[in-house]
Amino acid sequence: MPTSQSRVAIIGGGPAGLMAAELLSQAGVAVDLYDAMPSVGRKFLLAGVGGMNITHSEAFEPFVARYRERAAELRPLLDAFNPEALREWIHGLGIDTFVGSSGRVFPSDMKAAPLLRAWLRRLRDAGVRIHTRHRWLGWNTDGSLRLLAPSGEISVDADAVLFALGGGSWARLGSDGAWVPVLERRGIAVNALRPANCGFEVAGWSSHLQEKFAGAPLKTVSLGLAECAPRKGEFVVTATGIEGSLVYALSAEIRQAIEQNGSTTVTLDLLPDHSLERIIRALAKPRGSQSMAKHLKRQLGLDGVKAGLLRELAPADAFDDPQRLAKAIKALPIELLRPRPLDEAISSAGGVPFEVLDDGLMLRQVPGVFCAGEMLDWEAPTGGYLLTACFASGRAAAVGILRWLGIANPPSA
Repeated sequence: MPTSQSRVAIIGGGPAGLMAAELLSQAGVAVDLYDAMPSVGRKFLLAGVGGMNITHSEAFEPFVARYRERAAELRPLLDAFNPEALREWIHGLGIDTFVGSSGRVFPSDMKAAPLLRAWLRRLRDAGVRIHTRHRWLGWNTDGSLRLLAPSGEISVDADAVLFALGGGSWARLGSDGAWVPVLERRGIAVNALRPANCGFEVAGWSSHLQEKFAGAPLKTVSLGLAECAPRKGEFVVTATGIEGSLVYALSAEIRQAIEQNGSTTVTLDLLPDHSLERIIRALAKPRGSQSMAKHLKRQLGLDGVKAGLLRELAPADAFDDPQRLAKAIKALPIELLRPRPLDEAISSAGGVPFEVLDDGLMLRQVPGVFCAGEMLDWEAPTGGYLLTACFASGRAAAVGILRWLGIANPPSA
């Protein structure tokens, strides 16, 4: 039976690859991890800027439902390494966590760098060899891996291989999707990478709106579209359209509607805490010599970017009719034409479909080769769901590799 003489090559140094390296090294497997960038975990570090949201504390069933069409495939992975297990694992690195008011879970210092440093120290102490500036190019005719190292092209043999190459967003941090054509040339089906948790473009804002309000946040609004109920939150007007947390929460539905219809219209409620009747009564009050802008601000507190969008999108004659204007305030249509480019997205949809993998995340067409992380075809909203599934899939792939190598009773991560 293979022992520590077994060797595994991991391509990709994000959360999925690092988690797999930890579990494999604990089992006595020799692990070489290769990453194209000068250091590992770059996207992980940038995701932690402003607060490292590691997972979410909501109940398990609604948590799993966040993964939409891939909830069934991800459920066993999350069963094996759920958000609570992830928090315990972080605590094992000497880092405390806390639950924020929104249910999101953060390290106590809100930072990603201390967590990554502690993790890499533990991996190196376990014997994991990390090779940076090594880019995977494909396979040699003998089945070995081709990698471009600083010294030139090298070949790597391993008893098993894990690809944890990320999706297609944030290319400058290593997730560039360059692996897609390499797998396709090997005959492996890959679903096209598309933007997820992304902004969207409109036909074109007026120059006035762009100059005055690009970058301005809309707070306490709700956004909805025909495919799903409105959600309350906030987002930002950009020079080309809209982006931000509320938009990201609906991005999958918006993107799918655009793919099906060529464009879609979202409905913006500028005052979700006000009923239509209350707004009509407020607008119907005499304004005397006051301008409409001052009337809206005085009666409804509606000014700034909210008033700017109302002027931009409501029919001009609606401002002469309190009922029509009130309806516009409660249901302002924004036509969206396309997502922003993939490289600007927080994450990507598409990738290696679960249908070409076995239950250990091994490629059915290439025995001994496994996939994990964001390069798999799943998506989730922000809020800790993305990272949790990356960690869980890396762990699941490591368990699959150990079984493939004939190493029983894999340790807990």
